[in-house]
Amino acid sequence: MYTPNPNQSPTGNRGWQRVFQRGKLTLGIMFPIEAFERDQPTMHNQVALAQFAEKTGFASLGFRDVPLRDPNFGDVGQVFDPWAYLGYMAAQTTEIALLTASIILPLRHPIHIAKAAASIDQLSNGRLLLGIATGDRLVEFPAFNVDFESRGAMFREEVELLKIYWSEFFPQVSSGFGHLQGADVIPKPVASLVPLLVTGHSQQDLGWIARNADGWMSYPRSIEAQEQIVQRWRDTVEAELPGQYKPFTQSYFIDLVDNPNEAATPIHLGHRLGRNALLVHLRASKRIGVDHLIFNVKYGKRPACEVLQELAEFVLPEFI
Repeated sequence: MYTPNPNQSPTGNRGWQRVFQRGKLTLGIMFPIEAFERDQPTMHNQVALAQFAEKTGFASLGFRDVPLRDPNFGDVGQVFDPWAYLGYMAAQTTEIALLTASIILPLRHPIHIAKAAASIDQLSNGRLLLGIATGDRLVEFPAFNVDFESRGAMFREEVELLKIYWSEFFPQVSSGFGHLQGADVIPKPVASLVPLLVTGHSQQDLGWIARNADGWMSYPRSIEAQEQIVQRWRDTVEAELPGQYKPFTQSYFIDLVDNPNEAATPIHLGHRLGRNALLVHLRASKRIGVDHLIFNVKYGKRPACEVLQELAEFVLPEFI
């Protein structure tokens, strides 16, 4: 069983340093950085947009993990395999955090995940933040010969194994995923660990997440509802690990319109709104304790380059 090392901290990770600062709200952008209908984006001009996001002060680039195209789901993320795309974008950027939202643990072997994540972390000079989840798309599990109902237990075991593979040299491991003896998983992460952000509950109770993850990633809600969720997270962390800081991250879909004064109206998992209403929403998010918010522009009507330019000029300066 993995025994945590009290000297290990996510604060040594450069991605963590860019994204998480107690009492501050930082902003990220999710791939594909593109407004698109149906389920599949074009993936055009993504390098230039990612580099613009980095240059103008966005804290993170978000990468989806959608193994299969499910017509009923409506979104295939950035199309490309997340590990391949992380490696590609790591080579195109230098400072911005690379954040997965989120890698589906039960559909992959933990040695593959440990090696891939540590490789990206090394190649990016310590910029990877690993969002993880159990997955919820029923069509994917039989394709991987994985029992959907077992995903919660698999998730817990894989989290423990990832920590062992990253922190120990030549560990002896016997698990449901196999037996490791006389060999080691390499490379190791830059800062001895890759920060883990659990998405949703991932079939776990909040106390387990507080003890085993470095932060929690959740979904957009009204400010009033989200305030209660954030407070419950803070209270749980304080009860489990008094005095520790474990951040709260959320996604947020926006359709940013030309009129800066247009009021917010709901869309799926976010709002259609002008930049002034967006600023009001972000200030409220900061007030209730959201540490990092990741924009998704899928449902937008304007070109992503225009949206990023407006965010960079009128919104980001307040949150850098």
